[in-house]
Amino acid sequence: MTITLYEWNGQWQMIKQVQTNSDGRTDAPLLEGDALKACRYRLEFDAEGYFRSKGVDLPEPAFLGLVPIDFGIAQPWMPYHVPLLISPWVYSTYRGS
Repeated sequence: MTITLYEWNGQWQMIKQVQTNSDGRTDAPLLEGDALKACRYRLEFDAEGYFRSKGVDLPEPAFLGLVPIDFGIAQPWMPYHVPLLISPWVYSTYRGS
């Protein structure tokens, strides 16, 4: 799945775009060290592109297209993990450890 990471600086600014691996995870943290700062962020998951690439029969338009998750990081020294649990019809997320 394609994931795009944005940072809020008065407007959304794209920081990076990555692909998940076969386990549905990124191969490395999206941000770490000095790059991770107290800020508002957005992760945008291309759910429609992912499910279509897997041959899932989706309606046109798909129920879920791009799934944005807006979140804030207040303590950048703490670990942050933002998993997305998804099907073509529903998703959920939480702050993991």
